[in-house]
Amino acid sequence: MMKKFFQNIGPGPLVAAAFIGPGTVTVCTIAGVNFGYALLWAMVLSIFATVILQEMAARLGVISQKGLSEIIRQEIQNPILRGFVILLILSAIVIGNAAYEAGNISGGALGVQTLFGNSVFEIAGLKLNIMALIIGVIAFVLLYIGNYKVLEKALIFLVILMSLAFLITAIITKPNLIDIFKGAFIPTFPEKSILTIIGLIGTTVVPYNLFLHVSLAKTKWKDKSDLSYARKDTIIAVVVGGLVSMCIIISASAIPTQNISSASDLAKGLEPLFGSFAKYFLATGLFAAGITSAITAPLAAAFVASGCLGWKSDLKSTKFRLVWIIILGLGVLFSSIGFKSIEIIKFAQVANGLLLPIIAGLLLWVMNKSNILENYKNSKLQNIFGLMILIVTIFLGAKGILSVFNLI
Repeated sequence: MMKKFFQNIGPGPLVAAAFIGPGTVTVCTIAGVNFGYALLWAMVLSIFATVILQEMAARLGVISQKGLSEIIRQEIQNPILRGFVILLILSAIVIGNAAYEAGNISGGALGVQTLFGNSVFEIAGLKLNIMALIIGVIAFVLLYIGNYKVLEKALIFLVILMSLAFLITAIITKPNLIDIFKGAFIPTFPEKSILTIIGLIGTTVVPYNLFLHVSLAKTKWKDKSDLSYARKDTIIAVVVGGLVSMCIIISASAIPTQNISSASDLAKGLEPLFGSFAKYFLATGLFAAGITSAITAPLAAAFVASGCLGWKSDLKSTKFRLVWIIILGLGVLFSSIGFKSIEIIKFAQVANGLLLPIIAGLLLWVMNKSNILENYKNSKLQNIFGLMILIVTIFLGAKGILSVFNLI
């Protein structure tokens, strides 16, 4: 029984690995430092929304045996609308992931630097971050092998490492369990907390994860009878991922100072209170969060590009490899030389702000099509939950776009 269960652990942990990147770690850290346990309920809401959407994505992959971008390209009949949606998807996911990849690699490097000190060297007037290069090489090797099982096992190991690291850090801080339950199940809106609440939801409900999950589910499972495994895998992984995020908030709540803006600061802040162990566990978690996102972001971009452009989405195909090599290469380059292209990241945020409600809407539309899903299409309850989440994603998308232009 247990052997069968472990054999069917699949895309779920990879999806959890994708949404717990350095960005999520930073937002959770800020939430904990500034508001204590008060915003834990926002993570509970995020977990619920992510389970609903990712279950749809997994079901679509298992039943249709096609990628989400491939289905969208086939199902939208109007050529102008189809062209616009494909262009938006390519812009948001491929260019967006290239922009965020530098942050993923830098975040992983920060974790290592917290333990071993600075690793930046100057060569011919050019500053190079050695840790960023090492993380890039690890990600390259795992992706280039092109074996789904190897990739899956490596990421599951890193997710377990990350989960344990953040869980142990939270336990070390000896949190008040009653206050945690209050924060998790009684929604409150402390002053100036609205942007942090939106940030917590926005870093968990991620558009590229929907594409990634559909593609990985069809790679892992080939038969409709595997749907129950796909559902269990999704629910367990997303809930565990959400609990990891909550552990980061709990850990950050233990810091009395307000001068904390990243997980690296959090690691240093915990050391005088709880000893060097806290720093080591937290830095390990940050490293694992960075490296898993550094692998999944290029992988998602390659799946999306293949589906949009009608290529074969084979992990070993030349075109597929070329996409993730470019994304990973740009990420390593930008993070190792410390280049921060604000304009590219702003563009990615605007594109993602537009994409999230559009993709959530298209996913709901596709999930009700009998020609794709037969008897496995959405139930009324699933549609009600989906529509509620769609409203939230429209709100998130609008906020993301307005914040980029400093209008809120």
